[in-house]
Formats: sequence, C-alpha cells, structure tokens
Amino acid sequence: MTNFTIQTQADLPKHPRPIVSIGGGGIVHDAHYPAYRKAGFTVAGLFDVKPERAQLMAETFGVPTIYSTLAEAATQAPLEAIFDVAVPAGNILDVLRQLPDGRAVLIQKPMGDNLSQAREILALCEAKQLTAAINFQMRWAPFIIAARSLLDQGAIGEVHDMEVRVTVYTPWHLWPFLQQVPYAEILYHSIHYIDLVRSFLGDPKGVYAKTVRHPKLRQMQSRTNIIFDYGDVLRCNVETNHHHEYGLRHQESYVKWEGTKGAIKAKMGLLMNYPTGEPDAFEYCLLQEDQEPQWQSVVIDGSWFPDAFIGSMASLMRYVDGETDVLPTAVADAFKTMGVAAAACQSSDRGTTAIPTE
Repeated sequence: MTNFTIQTQADLPKHPRPIVSIGGGGIVHDAHYPAYRKAGFTVAGLFDVKPERAQLMAETFGVPTIYSTLAEAATQAPLEAIFDVAVPAGNILDVLRQLPDGRAVLIQKPMGDNLSQAREILALCEAKQLTAAINFQMRWAPFIIAARSLLDQGAIGEVHDMEVRVTVYTPWHLWPFLQQVPYAEILYHSIHYIDLVRSFLGDPKGVYAKTVRHPKLRQMQSRTNIIFDYGDVLRCNVETNHHHEYGLRHQESYVKWEGTKGAIKAKMGLLMNYPTGEPDAFEYCLLQEDQEPQWQSVVIDGSWFPDAFIGSMASLMRYVDGETDVLPTAVADAFKTMGVAAAACQSSDRGTTAIPTE
C-alpha cells in the first residue's frame, strides 16, 4: 500500500510530567505502570488505601514516594504532577473533592457508576477548574490508531458499517466488586466500545440494547447487544458474550469497519484466553477496479494492554502543556459516552416491541 501510511503509536509529550497515583490496584499493576515505564514517564508517588498494596507497587515499579493518606498525596504532590486516579467508579467523587483546584487529572473509567454520578463528576471538575479526562484508553490501542490513520486518509472511503464482536470467556471472578454493580457489562466493558464508536462515528440518535445474565453467573449481566441508530445508511453494532467457555477455536474478538472503498478488521487478542491473551491481528482490504478483493496483513507493534494507556496519559500531558488544543476524552466528552451507556441500560429495561397478534 504505497499511497497510505499507517500510524500505530500515540504522540508523546515533549516534556513528560511526573505522575502521582491515587489507587494502585490490578489495572495499575497490569497496565498503567507498565505503560508509563515503556513510555519513559516518571511515577513520582502513590497512595492506596491498603498500605501493604502501596508498598508492593512501590517496590515492584520503583516508585520513590508512598503517601500515607490521600490528603498527603494531594498536598505534597509536585505542582506540575498529573494525578492518575484509579479507584472504583463510586469513589471518584470523594477523591476529586480532596484534590487541589486547578490541577490535571486522569480518571479511570467509567465516569461513575451511573449517569447521575457522571453529572456530579463533570460539575465538580468544572467547579474546581480541573483539567480532567477519563481514561477511555481503547482509543489509543495501536490497532485503533492504525485504523484511524487509514480512515483519516480516506483509504476505505465513506464508512457505512462498524461492528464490534466479542465472543470470549472472561474470568469475572477477578473483579468480585462488579457483581454488585447494576449493568456491569455495559458500564465496565462495553463502555469501551461505546466510546470507541462515538470517537469514529459521532453521537448516535439513540440505541437499542439488551443486556442479560448467564445461568452460571446470575449475579450480574454479562452478555450485551447494542444497536446504534445512525440513520438508514450507517449500521453499527456491539455484541459481547463473555461466557464462551468452549475453547479458543470459535472465540472471536474484533472491531471491523466497512467503507465504500475498502474495509479494516482488527483482532483484539487481549480478550481471548484472558489474562494471558492471544496475538492481535490487523488486516485491510482496498477495492480495486476489475480485481478480486484481497486482504493484506500488517504487523502492529504493541497491544491494548499496556500500550493504549500510554496514549491516554500522553494526550493529557500534551494538552496541559499546550502541545495540542484537543483533549479527546475530556470529562465533557466522556459524559456523552456515559449518556449513551445510560440509554443502553434504559433500552434493556424497557423491553421489546410486542408482536402483533392480529
């Protein structure tokens, strides 16, 4: 493909700022810190409500300062530091209230456990003049950056179809707190795809959705279908099934874009055989007159974990330092993602259209 270039990595800040972590749980261990290490970002300090966890993370990743309280972290963090908040969604408001006004904050998704909390978070960030973004990091997965670079160059023409399909076996026992969260699959997993869809296609007119439980996990919804309404030409679906426990042979995990001039399909290997994962794959097909369609494979360096977490932090650093005037997942934009997620939950509750009997 000589006429198009494929970008796969996020733009990095010229002068990375130090990071102060609030929360040092599994996602920080598996993704945040490995990403920051890979990008050369410095974690200056951390606070976790469990002192033994903070000590473990500091020793594992060489973090020089452990704060004994959240108040200590808030007042003693370097003035130029980015606060990296990774706590359960229901605790975000309490953390933000204790941070100094006018600072920069990256907040792990989702933006609260429901739309009401998201609205409060947005209002609080505005009142405290926080430069705040939600860590909808999938936007910066290398295969997503690659797809966006092709779309931005018009490689596949006008996009008329976007599909996310996930048929995997997810070990939900790794996150026991989710079994107490209503609509957990939508708010903690499919919300990635809702945000991704919005980032490519804009805001939909509405959604049709159904999220259901599984006989072996009745405490929470864990399978979801979402249809996005973009009119009568553009089709967009998200379909997730986290209980395909029958081996890898028929598992699927991909994002696909179809356009008037070609198509792109990206395999999300991370979700298959989780947490070990499988290799990603990236393919594209460009229509040529009088030629049979042919798919080409491209080797993409990096994956969703941890590389996407480089992009979400880098975008905030670059915005704060004036290197860009766009903050893609600013709380105001993330609130719109939460709105679509809330609409999907409401759609699931309202039920189907009754079939006429006469």
